Amino acid sequence: MPILNFMRRPHNELEREGRSAAEVQRDQHEPEKTCPNCHKEQPLSRLWANGNVCSCGYHFRMSARQRIRFLTDKDTFSELFADISSGDPLGFPGYAEKLETVGAASGERDAVICGTAKIGGTDCCMFVMEPYFMMGSMGAVVGEKITRLFEYATEKRMPVLGCTVSGGARMQEGLISLMQMAKTSAAVLRHSEAGLFYLVLLTDPTTGGVTASFAMEGDIIFSEPGATVGFAGARVVEQTTRKALPKGFQTAESLLEHGFVDAILPRSRQREVISNVLRMHSESEGRDAE
Repeated sequence: MPILNFMRRPHNELEREGRSAAEVQRDQHEPEKTCPNCHKEQPLSRLWANGNVCSCGYHFRMSARQRIRFLTDKDTFSELFADISSGDPLGFPGYAEKLETVGAASGERDAVICGTAKIGGTDCCMFVMEPYFMMGSMGAVVGEKITRLFEYATEKRMPVLGCTVSGGARMQEGLISLMQMAKTSAAVLRHSEAGLFYLVLLTDPTTGGVTASFAMEGDIIFSEPGATVGFAGARVVEQTTRKALPKGFQTAESLLEHGFVDAILPRSRQREVISNVLRMHSESEGRDAE
């Protein structure tokens, strides 16, 4: 079955990194981006054509809307809860100005986009976190939108795909941000108890309270290559335990080795594998209903 192909061992470096190096005509005046892995300049058009993946295999971050376009069938995404925006519940110094600045820079009202879409012809609900809005940090709005999405998916009996990227709970909202961990987890549990499917794609970085809640509660958990995934930062863990950390600590590859992740999924294969997994579970739910 094609869905089992993601479990096979790659035969060479090209397959291992999931590269597809699309041939794109380069303009001599085109802006370029330096890859932090190979340190080569990459024209933006080539990166875009290859899903923001360098020819060396390094996965650059994607904006939430770029990832939605990358994963979903054309013109099928319909946004939900778009009118919800952040406030400043604690009057935290400089927070209101910060929200205005990052909102203008990212074009988003907060750090997650929710909606419904088709992926490979299969209907699903999805949330995609926005790294360019305070590094996807979770405040009251993120928690509310993800909770509402799971409630909507439970009512409509739809699977959920979650694409996570986050620095954790948003410190400017204090205890309110921490309570979103319990709130979202309760919604995920109700969705699961209804016999519905939840698929997670971890991207770089997924840390803090997001890792400690809905990011690690999926029925199947995929991760992009090289993604940093953990709770406390590596330096904090090292200082607390007073022990040197093993090589690759808090990487997706380490989590796969220790059973926290089901598969490493390079971007070139994400749409195919995710659509197959969603289709399989949608079909099994249909048979169970009969």
